[in-house]
Amino acid sequence: MSKKCSVCLWVLALLLSCLFGESAYAASTTIAKHAGNSNPLIDHHLGADPFALTYNGRVYIYMSSDDYEYNSNGTIKDNSFANLNRVFVISSADMVNWTDHGAIPVAGANGANGGQGIAKWAGASWAPSVAVKKINGKDKFFLYFANSGGGIGVLTADSPIGPWTDPIGKALVTPSTPGMSGVVWLFDPAVFVDDDGSGYLYAGGGIPGGSNPTQGQWANPKTARVMKLGPDMTSVVGSASTIDAPFMFEDSGMHKYNGKYYYSYCINFGGTHPADKPPGEIGYMTSSSPMGPFTYRGHFLKNPGAFFGGGGNNHHAVFSLNNEWYAVYHAQTVSSALFGAGKGYRSPHINKLVHNADGSIQEVAANYLGVTQLSNLNPYNRIEAETFAWNGRILTEKSSATGGPLNNQNVTSIHNGDWIAVGNADFGAGGARTFKANVASTIGGKIEVRLDSTNGKLAGTLNVPSTGGAQTWREIETAVSGATGVHKVFFVFTGTGTGNLFNFDYWQFTQR
Repeated sequence: MSKKCSVCLWVLALLLSCLFGESAYAASTTIAKHAGNSNPLIDHHLGADPFALTYNGRVYIYMSSDDYEYNSNGTIKDNSFANLNRVFVISSADMVNWTDHGAIPVAGANGANGGQGIAKWAGASWAPSVAVKKINGKDKFFLYFANSGGGIGVLTADSPIGPWTDPIGKALVTPSTPGMSGVVWLFDPAVFVDDDGSGYLYAGGGIPGGSNPTQGQWANPKTARVMKLGPDMTSVVGSASTIDAPFMFEDSGMHKYNGKYYYSYCINFGGTHPADKPPGEIGYMTSSSPMGPFTYRGHFLKNPGAFFGGGGNNHHAVFSLNNEWYAVYHAQTVSSALFGAGKGYRSPHINKLVHNADGSIQEVAANYLGVTQLSNLNPYNRIEAETFAWNGRILTEKSSATGGPLNNQNVTSIHNGDWIAVGNADFGAGGARTFKANVASTIGGKIEVRLDSTNGKLAGTLNVPSTGGAQTWREIETAVSGATGVHKVFFVFTGTGTGNLFNFDYWQFTQR
């Protein structure tokens, strides 16, 4: 075939693609969360040691700030946990579309977090845990974190996303706290507020015996603790009590179901294990009191390596939303997809958890499919662009745009063919009339509004002009058609050049 004929066919194909609403670009591929799946919850950045707080119909996930570490030649190091000085926060009302709330700069010692760290005494913030309690008629939020393995701190706020302050200016729990003697690793807090408003904190881990523990030390390390919190949630009452959790390693958890208290934890890896206490899995105990004593009942979550490969530590939390129960946990799915090996970098996942009639817990079936979307998204509300289910290689960053949530984020690192998508938006029978977006750019480009896939039906195209700066925001609107009923909505970004085309703050449709 002649070169001239080849060019003619290419031009014809391009024209046909425009006629039928199909773009000529190649859409960016996803990393680990593929369209239709709910796990991992996010893949545009990492997040480890997840803890869940449900509040006003949303679930908030708080995570250690796993972030890639690099060698001098640009290759990825194994995770040394050196970057765990912030807490990442995401939230969702439907368990598929997640809003990125950015990072809480927790650790503040030695100028950490660019001098903006909140707890000036702390050098790290591992394994966060959050609770809400009504104090003096007002909801107050409490974030507990581990200063590596040496103690537990607490921050307070008036909303689940902050702003956060350090109410006591020092660690809440240290090795000198009454009852903490014998704890090897004073970390991994789990906070629980009972129905009567009483607060309890669970923490601890590690194996006594140094580098050569005995079988007895592996089997009964006695390094888990529970302590009652004061009415202010920022003090400890009395002495901590020992939880004799068999083969305890780390990762305390607590939830209450049908009047029983469930203490859960990661089983250790050493010594000789009986069949009912498998290494690296989540075991659980029950009691009629939040302070114990607890009786071992079994295990309910295999090590993530059993489902996704990669292995590593196992960290979880159990929570309920809309009268259903779930387990949130981490696995090395995103880092494995990027680099072929997890290298210790973790990402959050959620699957359903079921209690049996006798109070035992069924094994959680961890998988990529995850949880079915709980409710349809309303596209006629203002939706933050950093709320999405799936994406094609974008990032988020702190935004100066007004009108958004605290610590507002925007979508950035947008190149030709990149995209974000939300699951199951309900446009109703009448459908959408217009689409608007708040954007900022020095280059410009386009946002294609597509239904159900990156090359699905084209409902409209928004032309993004240069606004004069990457944080100079302007609301742009365009007409749309054909968006009726329930659809996944894909926003596909197109443009020329190698740099960031524009930043994206929020979007909203109007009805016909």
